[in-house]
Amino acid sequence: MEKSSASTEPQGPRPVLGRDSVQVPDDQDFRSFRSECEAEAGWNLTYSKAGVSVWVQAVEMDRTLHKIKCRMECRDVPAETLYDVLHDIEYRKKWDSNVIETFDIARLTVNADVGYYSWRCPKPLKNRDVITLRSWLPMGTDYIIMNYSVKHPKYPPRKDLVRAVSIQTGYLIQSTGPKSCVITYLAQVDPKGSLPKWVVNKSSQFLAPKAMKKMYKACVKYPEWKQKHQPHFKPWLHPEQSPLPSLALSELSVQHADSLENIDESAVAESREERSGGAGGEGSDDDTSLT
Repeated sequence: MEKSSASTEPQGPRPVLGRDSVQVPDDQDFRSFRSECEAEAGWNLTYSKAGVSVWVQAVEMDRTLHKIKCRMECRDVPAETLYDVLHDIEYRKKWDSNVIETFDIARLTVNADVGYYSWRCPKPLKNRDVITLRSWLPMGTDYIIMNYSVKHPKYPPRKDLVRAVSIQTGYLIQSTGPKSCVITYLAQVDPKGSLPKWVVNKSSQFLAPKAMKKMYKACVKYPEWKQKHQPHFKPWLHPEQSPLPSLALSELSVQHADSLENIDESAVAESREERSGGAGGEGSDDDTSLT
């Protein structure tokens, strides 16, 4: 991979905040992301229960942005299983009840691709979608997956969805034993809209913990599911298996938030259905930001 000079910006990977051109993150970017996941200074703990913790951090340069960090202990899930679950797009369609549509678009390198993801937001907010460059890296017994938003000429913003911007989103999976691990989810996303306070509070105190627990349950069930669905097909581990077409980085450009329409939803009240937890308690109240 091409090495690039370090950025003085602390908020995220240099390909987004320090550059105007699209680049695949290098080893220094992965180390920087890991350090951010492990940092404690400046983070406010908003939730801690049953092995799941959530922190939030306001980004002072723009109050509409906030960072969220979730950490979960997985006592019966090996790190490599969790890594597989986060990569397996077909399995995600089974367990992620908020997904509207998700698919891989093209392959950039052996450990980077471009993909599309759209998801349901808490009612009555508008649903969102995003195009991201995703990259991943095993680091001994640990793993990192991270992404940031890009523009693809064949997938412009849609009229029925709000195009969100991932400034920095990713996962750090740390092995704690042969059958246990800890996962840290870190996100700084511009949802393209002035969100009401109840959305931010609900995301950090209710939706994120619920989504992490749902991910854990999906991990427990994954080995049995995978045995019945192309058990040896894991292109994230074996890049020669990838059926995706190759794409040159020059075909992509960085998706800057200020180039998209800003949707003001700050006055939107929480719907009665959302306050009661949604019909049947499933599908409408998971974390809509775990992209």
